[in-house]
Amino acid sequence: MKTIKNNIENEIIIKNSKFITYLYKIDNSNVNDYLNNIKKIHPKATHHTYAYIYNNIKKVSDDNEPTNTAGKPMLNVLEKENLNNILCITIRYFGGIKLGAGGLIRAYTKSVTEALKKADYIYLEEGYKIRIEFDYNLEKQINYILNEKNILEKQFNNKIIYIATISKENIKNLPIEYEILENILIKKDS
Repeated sequence: MKTIKNNIENEIIIKNSKFITYLYKIDNSNVNDYLNNIKKIHPKATHHTYAYIYNNIKKVSDDNEPTNTAGKPMLNVLEKENLNNILCITIRYFGGIKLGAGGLIRAYTKSVTEALKKADYIYLEEGYKIRIEFDYNLEKQINYILNEKNILEKQFNNKIIYIATISKENIKNLPIEYEILENILIKKDS
């Protein structure tokens, strides 16, 4: 599983229609923010179609293109590339020539495929966001297991409390109990 390292924009023209594809790495439910922003940038676009995969949840929109001619083909490309935590928005400025259902499917597929040629990738694995509470004598051991970059919050009181991310594989190394707050995808250690 992987996601893109940086956001990408790519434009192609097919039979006078302009297709502009935006790829966004998403790490929370900010999909509507991106969609609203693209609609502000391109208010005169004929269609604002999208597909996304976030934590293996998938959604598509054809935005008034014929059913399954935009969002679904875009999603198919993302799935074929084993992508996750990614939003793909393709806007279309109609060029006066109707493409037909097959032509639209090929156009949206090509638009996303061409944009992905610009991508650098981050590889992901299943993991958890956890809360762990422990005594000070375990701090060094816990820090070693979690790795500093995975510790999101720290509290130092009578005990130490961390909010952290950890891989599904690495969680079994924790010497004490923990609370799983959320199932997530995390960057795979190389």
